Amino acid sequence: MNTKPKLHRIRHVFLITGILVFALTPVHAQELTKEAVKSQTNLRRFVPTTVSDGWQDVYDKLPDPTQMATLPGPDDIEAWGKVHSGIEQSQEANVQRIIKHYGLNVVSRDFDGVPVLEVTPSDWKDNGKVLVYVHGGAYTMFSARTSLNSSGPVATHTGLRVIAIDYTNPPRAKWQEVTDQVVTVFKELMKQGYAMEDIAIYGDSAGGGLAAGSVLKMRDAGLGTPAAVVLWSPWADITETGDTYQTLKDAEPNFLYESVLGPSADAYADQKDQKHPYVSPVYGDFTKGFPPTLIQGGTREIFLSNFVRLYQALDSSDQTVKLDLYEGMPHVFQIKLPDSSESVMALKKTDAFLVKYLKK
Repeated sequence: MNTKPKLHRIRHVFLITGILVFALTPVHAQELTKEAVKSQTNLRRFVPTTVSDGWQDVYDKLPDPTQMATLPGPDDIEAWGKVHSGIEQSQEANVQRIIKHYGLNVVSRDFDGVPVLEVTPSDWKDNGKVLVYVHGGAYTMFSARTSLNSSGPVATHTGLRVIAIDYTNPPRAKWQEVTDQVVTVFKELMKQGYAMEDIAIYGDSAGGGLAAGSVLKMRDAGLGTPAAVVLWSPWADITETGDTYQTLKDAEPNFLYESVLGPSADAYADQKDQKHPYVSPVYGDFTKGFPPTLIQGGTREIFLSNFVRLYQALDSSDQTVKLDLYEGMPHVFQIKLPDSSESVMALKKTDAFLVKYLKK
């Protein structure tokens, strides 16, 4: 692995897959009451002694949740565009650091009208395998470029060619079109000579839900399924159904969750569609088959119920699935403190899973 100086470690840590408070300034913010701040701060600042020193330091220095972002309505394309562009601009310097730190080769390509980034490590050797990546950010935010903090480390650790899909952020496109874009990328890879057994897919957060939902769509369309699926903290049910949406909501360090999830879910899918298996894959019928799946997450995530429910849905349908949980870890911890022992272990397990089901 690259041994260059460590990235800035905590600057962007605790906002949903990297969302920055200042990046949401195009919209209004609502002040929290002093009582709410005190209650949330006490739980969020609890420092578990069972996590690595780096994470203990992070939890000890969490900022107070003084504001909640107010995002646009589900159909306000112009306002969502401003939010998206603000985040993209604010993250460019970080993107440049990541490319330099990992020594990445990043090339823009077009896959039948779907923009993608081809991400490879500097010492990449073609082994005939490819990993498709779909990024997180509540569907509405981030891009393949501003998600290089996820695809970059994975390309480096696995040595694989990563195709990061720059899907159209809602509400400019709804779930039907977004999942079609993922399917299109697979079709294009097959035109390039890859078989399904040569391809794996991984996604984080919303990208995890999109990855699983798109695989169900490909399976149902008779296209086959990839060799393996890797899901980091998947947003597998956008209806906010599940025990930990309540029990962990004040413990999860991402204090923007409450104001981000609902508006983003509605921008991605009309409420009548939000339990469709391609939107919320926990509702899928896995008895018809599904690839070997690795689900990684932390015990401090409000999405924990998503992971458990998706695991049980797959396992009870006799599919190959591994639920890999990490003590005291928050949402998509792998990219937020990448030098921590927890993140290093998670990346090793991701690579081992891909070795077993894809690379061999």
